[in-house]
Amino acid sequence: MGNYVTKRVNIGGVSIGGGESVKIQSMCTTKTSDVENTVGQINALAAAGCDIIRVSVLDEQDAAAIKVIKNSIKIPLVADIHFSHRLAVSAIENGCDKVRINPGNIGDDSQLRAVADCIKAHKIPVRVGANTGSIKKSFAEKYGRSEQALVESALQNAAILEKCGVDDIVISVKASDAALTYRAYSLLANRCVYPLHIGVTEAGTEQMAVVKSSAALGALLLNGIGDTLRVSITGDPVNEVYAARRLLRAVGLDKNFVNVISCPTCGRCRWDVISLAQKVNEWVEHVQKPLSIAVMGCVVNGPGEAKDCDIGIAGSEEYCVIFRNGEILKRVAAENAENEFRTEIEKLIYG
Repeated sequence: MGNYVTKRVNIGGVSIGGGESVKIQSMCTTKTSDVENTVGQINALAAAGCDIIRVSVLDEQDAAAIKVIKNSIKIPLVADIHFSHRLAVSAIENGCDKVRINPGNIGDDSQLRAVADCIKAHKIPVRVGANTGSIKKSFAEKYGRSEQALVESALQNAAILEKCGVDDIVISVKASDAALTYRAYSLLANRCVYPLHIGVTEAGTEQMAVVKSSAALGALLLNGIGDTLRVSITGDPVNEVYAARRLLRAVGLDKNFVNVISCPTCGRCRWDVISLAQKVNEWVEHVQKPLSIAVMGCVVNGPGEAKDCDIGIAGSEEYCVIFRNGEILKRVAAENAENEFRTEIEKLIYG
């Protein structure tokens, strides 16, 4: 594990960096000025476990809507603005908790200074960075499409704001390539102390997006890199939040959940392990309690292989055994196994 200590930044009462837990982010797909649908989507994301939400600000109506939206949500709101210092200032004045800008396209020096002054006056943080589509021309010519080009571009954007007296900064260096994303953030983590927003950009539809993000972000998190993350998925953003939660659980950064262990099955398996494992996952998906449950294929190996689990089941064609910490609790008929197992699970969770 790397020893990466970043600066703590407060986003509307939610802290990132400085040893805080890794926070989950997503982004609305609605038009921000469509307040009803935007609020509905944000609240659905919050219910799924989203800690921070970002919205696009494309016009003055979007910026003005922030004030109304803020009254109906409970998580911090980030305004994403490009090419308009006026909209950046308006979004901040309407109450966004953080702003995401690219200093290189927000306006001339005086316009950038106006945004920086507004950021300081309202005491909010700002995210800057680079992705493979916004590498500075000079760095692209010098380094090509590489981690060096991404990092130098991002740090230059941060330096522009630093010169304006802004130091509550969050940085990102995203690529659609998982390996490049991993290399870029690994390099950046050694070059700055600002909190890092990690993510694979333009990752694709759900299955491939989850694989790409797990490969890059999982490796970063296991090395102590990353303070907040987004799993980008083309589709319902609620799925981004579920994927991020599962990723944090897989790397050991979220332990307050029920871990369901199930074997892949083999020729020895003579009962429907797959169906029961899927049902158990659905039963405990939203339970916040550090427990482990096993659904195993055969009574010969199952209890021993899952002896570290709080409760488990293993079966055959005629019967199943329910066990705790490797010790058999009861033997039940195969047709009653699902109901018996659910009863034991609920006893464990709810007492």
